[in-house]
Amino acid sequence: MSSRLEDLCIQKGLKMTDQRRVISRVLSEATDHPDVEEVHRRSVIIDPRISIATVYRTMRLFEEAQVIDRLDFGDGRARYEEKRDEHHDHLINLQTGEVVEFTNEELEKLKHAIARDLGYELVGHRLELFGIPLARTRADEGNA
Repeated sequence: MSSRLEDLCIQKGLKMTDQRRVISRVLSEATDHPDVEEVHRRSVIIDPRISIATVYRTMRLFEEAQVIDRLDFGDGRARYEEKRDEHHDHLINLQTGEVVEFTNEELEKLKHAIARDLGYELVGHRLELFGIPLARTRADEGNA
């Protein structure tokens, strides 16, 4: 059974080798935002013949075909996720590195309004928020 990403690659006319199929499956199954080294680590579990160079080339190919998104979470490593139909933004916990995906309709309307007020039609955007957890004490939790 093919992954959603593999199907998207085929629709875009990409030739799908066995190694590309493995890499696309790894990306489709990812619940996090892996970097190239992590994609390689997960891929060689399935096919030990996949080199890091193959993963780099494949990630670049997938990115150029616009089937994956390259993300920068401020940690010096490019992260990747499968391109999705539904838009979402990211909140990065600077203490743990956890990435929380979220959508907010009010924020989406505000982004479009800002672009319109500046004389533009918004055709795309990416938003990464960086934060640290609010300090909560037992007393605070009782008042929440």
